[in-house]
Amino acid sequence: MRVSSVSQFQPAHLKGQALTVESFKSEGDQIIDGVLRTGDGRWVPIIEGVPSFLTGVLQQDLSDFAKRHNLSYQTTTAREDAAEQAKTNETFSDKWTRFKNYGLDPQHQEFLYDWYCKKFGLANVDELKAFHAKRKRILECGPGSGFNSRFMAEQCAGEVFALDISAAAFTTFGNTRHLPNCTVVQADLMDAPFADGSFDFIIADGVLHHTPDTRAAVEALYKKLMPGGQFFFYVYKKMGAARVFADEHIRNNFMPMSPDDCYAACEGLTELGRELSRLNAKITLEKPIPVLGIPAGTHDVQRLIYYNFVKCFWNEAFDYETNNMVNFDWYHPHNAWQHTQDEVEGWLRDLGAKEWQVNDANPNGISVLVTKPV
Repeated sequence: MRVSSVSQFQPAHLKGQALTVESFKSEGDQIIDGVLRTGDGRWVPIIEGVPSFLTGVLQQDLSDFAKRHNLSYQTTTAREDAAEQAKTNETFSDKWTRFKNYGLDPQHQEFLYDWYCKKFGLANVDELKAFHAKRKRILECGPGSGFNSRFMAEQCAGEVFALDISAAAFTTFGNTRHLPNCTVVQADLMDAPFADGSFDFIIADGVLHHTPDTRAAVEALYKKLMPGGQFFFYVYKKMGAARVFADEHIRNNFMPMSPDDCYAACEGLTELGRELSRLNAKITLEKPIPVLGIPAGTHDVQRLIYYNFVKCFWNEAFDYETNNMVNFDWYHPHNAWQHTQDEVEGWLRDLGAKEWQVNDANPNGISVLVTKPV
């Protein structure tokens, strides 16, 4: 974390008190180990380059950190449903500690940025770069490995803040620390340590459905958006009856497992996806099957099963472990809500939004780009 970032932080639990920074260890202009202090003696740790604003059950044990730096230490309280969120954090702390280079491989990027173009309703990567280039302050919630935070910071002259509640924050810092306009924080997006109306672009891609309440998470981030700013979020779409049944059955079995055991359990699904994909087979249905949500038309067999019966992800651009991770990501998190487009658009109307677009990027997600009224 750089000293220049300190003035941007306004954590609600510190009741608007000004923060000063004290560095215990620095590398260049980055503070690797230190604290942010308030006038009344409270402090926020900077650990491995990342200020951590977590409280209560979400916060790691800081007793050794406090003892090492001669700091008074008292446990804090967090929001009521933080314990539920902490269960989901186990999944993503493990995932992004294992897959630190996800999205940084050129093969990954070709697939991922093409997908972002579809999600944003843009024609190509040049348009995507131009989309980010005009931004002055960006917030990404749930950056994972940090590949997209890095991409956005490389495109714009403005500031990019990457916020993650899990250990992914440390992975993101490792992959973005060389960028002078990128700051990583560990925080709960429901208590993001920024003033309302701070950002002209906020992105939460595949994140909000992993909170205890997707709608509440949308509302919390919308408050941080400045008038005229844009907010992109992607949430899981409510799938057909057969897929919903299989998802619930598998998740109920896989979710209680340790991450290691769940990765192993997902291997059969990953192999199924791989072998179906390598068939390179297609079928044509002249009539739809509305009761299962299956449209008429020509279907790739692997995609037909994947979208309508069971998540068995496979993409030849990724190695086996990364493909298996995508299936793990679906079945292990404690929270993984699914929504309808009507439901999501109802949230936006209730927020007073007037302008948004829902882009059909893929059949199992809802991609929303909303502009906040001026």
